[in-house]
Amino acid sequence: MGVSRRDFLKLSGGTVLVASLGVNLDPAKAYARELRIKNAKQTTTICPYCSVGCGIVVYAENGKIINTEGDPDHPINEGTLCSKGSSVSQLVNNDNRVQKPMYREPGGTAWKEVEWDWALDRIARLVKDSRDKSFKTVSKAKVKETQPDGSVIEVEKDFVVNRTDAIAHIGSAALDNEECFILQKLVRSWGLVHVEHQARI
Repeated sequence: MGVSRRDFLKLSGGTVLVASLGVNLDPAKAYARELRIKNAKQTTTICPYCSVGCGIVVYAENGKIINTEGDPDHPINEGTLCSKGSSVSQLVNNDNRVQKPMYREPGGTAWKEVEWDWALDRIARLVKDSRDKSFKTVSKAKVKETQPDGSVIEVEKDFVVNRTDAIAHIGSAALDNEECFILQKLVRSWGLVHVEHQARI
């Protein structure tokens, strides 16, 4: 649509005039917003990007996300969102989104789509193999011991450790307390000692 300079100035002047007359457009904006999400299902969630944990209200209609906005009842962000949080709906509504696991063979140059069952089985097998190869039940350490005559000597002792140093785990800021608790129990049961979280890095 072509707008001449004269038309642009008329339109701009008209807008300034309406605003100066004290016309409040807030009810019209609220009504238009309500129409967009009128039949949508409302769900609350947490922003997945950083460790702040802002609350987001997600509106979905027929299984498709149609709107996201800051949760005004959330104690952290009180309805506000940063630019990344504001664009969170694009995680789902994106034609370029990868929807299946991608795998590149060792030494390969191309990625290929694989099925979830295959990917999860492969991850489980690699974790198990790494754990089995590197698992230590005992570790030697030097400690100071006081002898009956009062002298102190350094001796090497075996300590039960039941751990692996070959695998590390890093948590995500998108996890809630319960998910972190379960993941911590899982990786500790494998014998991992290198456990970190994104929020500390």
